[in-house]
Amino acid sequence: MSAITYDIRMSGNGEAFGEEADQVVEMESLRPLPRISIHAFCESEAMQRVMERVARDRRLAKVNLRVTSGNVAAAANMFGSTPTPNLIILETDAEPKNMLSELAPLAEVCDPSTRVIVIGRYNDIALYRELIRNGISEYLVGPVPMADLLASISSIFVDPDAEPLGRSIAVIGAKGGVGSSTIAHNCAFGISTLFATETILADLDLPFGTANIDFDQDPAQGIAEAVFAPERLDEVFLDRLLTKCSQHLSLLAAPSMLDRAYDFESGAFLPIIEILQRSAPVAVLDLPHVWTEWTRSVLADVDEVVICAVPDLANLRNTKNMIDALKKLRPNDRPPHLILNQVGMPKRPEIAPSDFIEPLEIEPIAILPFDAQLFGNAANSGRMISEIDAKSAAAETFAQIAHIVTGRVALKKVKKGGLGKMLGMLGRK
Repeated sequence: MSAITYDIRMSGNGEAFGEEADQVVEMESLRPLPRISIHAFCESEAMQRVMERVARDRRLAKVNLRVTSGNVAAAANMFGSTPTPNLIILETDAEPKNMLSELAPLAEVCDPSTRVIVIGRYNDIALYRELIRNGISEYLVGPVPMADLLASISSIFVDPDAEPLGRSIAVIGAKGGVGSSTIAHNCAFGISTLFATETILADLDLPFGTANIDFDQDPAQGIAEAVFAPERLDEVFLDRLLTKCSQHLSLLAAPSMLDRAYDFESGAFLPIIEILQRSAPVAVLDLPHVWTEWTRSVLADVDEVVICAVPDLANLRNTKNMIDALKKLRPNDRPPHLILNQVGMPKRPEIAPSDFIEPLEIEPIAILPFDAQLFGNAANSGRMISEIDAKSAAAETFAQIAHIVTGRVALKKVKKGGLGKMLGMLGRK
């Protein structure tokens, strides 16, 4: 059986698929798969549902995945007249003593480079050893959790010795003028200073981006050169486009000019994100408030999404719509993070934070009270909040945001300071 591959992962006999939250955590460390072809043959409806979820996962964006209702014999029959893909996934209920004979016709038609994952019903170590001796890549005991299946595919096609990918965090506003750029910039600065971690801030608002102003920079080059010349894009070229803002923070600035129209195809920014992830442990993407094919692609591809909103009705509607859209774009990832900004603006009618949060069914990771003087001074001087007043409540909140979006701490509903403190302050108004 020269074509078929194997590395067993005993996933339990008869266990349910498990908690979706646990699967999300398990999948966070998985790298995107390369451009490969996969054909799955499913005997059960449960396995078909798992494959449908796998097909929608962002880590398979480059994968050509086909799912067929059928058994091993159907696979052997199909590939008798067509080339085999990079990976075949087979579900079978064959008994251990019959499994090799069932796989034999498929082995005769498999290309030598094709890998095969078998999903069986029997948790049998003798069967595992026999299969691995005969060239199977992976044997999983069904029912298989989606996270285990993705991990198995990743173990075959992703180099375990490859450099780890950096974490990508996209920040977008639910509406224009909600301060999402200010939050993105302070978040990137906080990550780079708190953890002494090399961080890249990419300003994706090419016509109106403000990152260069907020960091008091005037770079001659930036993200425009990268997106309009993708054939030149590599780590060396990116390094020439970056502007150093602090010891550990680099900026990929927007041109902030209106000398051309900035229309982009769906995947225009994805090569840039890949390079950023290979170049630094953290990349923060400042997205404009637009809903286009390219912003949808970016939001579907990144590790974390942060939505910024102010507490009014339009923001509530837009935030709800964005959360619902992201659930479809990122069905196997955690929900986006929510930050409420400019809360408690004098003389402005607004929705109470508790009422704003209720229909969204997610807890905000931070609530930033309105502070025109602090934020205005920071913006006008080209400095970050923690540089203007490191002991302010806002600086403390940005530190908390940095911890949460990088995965260094989970959100807690009750805190002595930070979010909990500010919620208490707001409640006393």
